[in-house]
Amino acid sequence: MRKQFIKYLMSCSVFLTICPALAAQSDFSFGVIPRGNSTDITNFQDALASTDRENLAFVVVNGIKPATEPCEDKSYIHQKKLIETAKNGLIVSLIATDWAKCKNENGKSAAIGRLNRLRDLFFADEYSIGASKIPLIRQSAIAKFRNYGENARWEFGNVMFVTINIPSNNNHYLIEAGRNSEFEDRLVANRAWLKRIFTYAATKKMEGIVLFCDANPLAKPKGNVHRDGFKETRQQLVSLAAKFPGKVLLIHSPNEANESIPSPSPISWNNNIGTVTVQAPWSKLHVDSSSPYLFSFTFETGTTEKQITQ
Repeated sequence: MRKQFIKYLMSCSVFLTICPALAAQSDFSFGVIPRGNSTDITNFQDALASTDRENLAFVVVNGIKPATEPCEDKSYIHQKKLIETAKNGLIVSLIATDWAKCKNENGKSAAIGRLNRLRDLFFADEYSIGASKIPLIRQSAIAKFRNYGENARWEFGNVMFVTINIPSNNNHYLIEAGRNSEFEDRLVANRAWLKRIFTYAATKKMEGIVLFCDANPLAKPKGNVHRDGFKETRQQLVSLAAKFPGKVLLIHSPNEANESIPSPSPISWNNNIGTVTVQAPWSKLHVDSSSPYLFSFTFETGTTEKQITQ
């Protein structure tokens, strides 16, 4: 415990050394680049170059590879090399096509093996990828959840930013009997992670929490499903947000199976919980502590932008 505390203090010290202005800012912008079905490698490189030209606190890449790319080490490593060229601090958030929808050569699920490989490649470091090194607190720092390095948190201004692994394919719940140990274990880890995030943010009297994930767990699945894989997470989020005095913004992928996606999507608020779908090539969100909504959304098209006023 003492070693972990010392490591945390060192991380905070490094962060303040690297980004002293951003650590204290109450007015800043960050970018989100979606991957998956609508984004090929060329589009991603263009989006990355566009974010490099912007004055952004950081960039989150929602997904590691296009859905058309195979779930192979060669593809993962190639994508990592592209991501490492970023001039901004860049944080990766997983989506279903990175791991949960992966199949082996026999057509059987390769999800668990691929997830573990991605954890080794992308989530073993305690800092963001790219030129700016942002210290990250990973859930894997907790001994009980040492496998969940993809769940990370960091702070800018008075806002907590969080990645959490919630894949869009019904949270990777499988209907086959005895096949859901991964789902069940991750459900426990995610529940503990969300509780820790909200408790910490409330204790520090933070103005907002931003969650990055693949699925929108607040939206109920369409059609007949054997089991709603988002039920527990939805209930917990609603309960935690109701007790949190600040704003909660959930940023998710555009490749949802459980809801209709407008294009571009504004921030949709229900009490203090907002949801927004990131759009290709990338989206810019602005944090302003003087605004009653705290967040505003800009859809970047590469040549023009559309400001969504809340």
